[in-house]
Amino acid sequence: QVELVESGGGLVQAGGSLRLSCAASGRTYTMAWFRQAPGKEREFVSAKSGIGSRTYYTGSAKGRFTISRDNAKNTLYLQMSSLKPEDTALYYCAASSRIGFDYTVVDHTTPYDYWGQGTQVTVSS
Repeated sequence: QVELVESGGGLVQAGGSLRLSCAASGRTYTMAWFRQAPGKEREFVSAKSGIGSRTYYTGSAKGRFTISRDNAKNTLYLQMSSLKPEDTALYYCAASSRIGFDYTVVDHTTPYDYWGQGTQVTVSS
């Protein structure tokens, strides 16, 4: 069992930046960020493969967010810039335990085996 711990959330003004981190207690492969705003379903933000350099972003994140990982530290990052009030949500880290991954469903919650508790991001207007 791998534990994921997110950090880096907070309150920021619109146009500001935040860097989220997700520390994994063990080896993982594809990792991702999802977010969930009050009253809404959890939605995909970005993902990065554990081997190679595949990266994926949802449309609203492209050009503003950058996902990266340090495999030596088992840590995933999400650099968020030009933040908007609609980015306000609880941000979750997710990870897969499998080398093989079906990237056609990278934006679904079901392929991920491990989830963190979330870190709150609040963007004020």
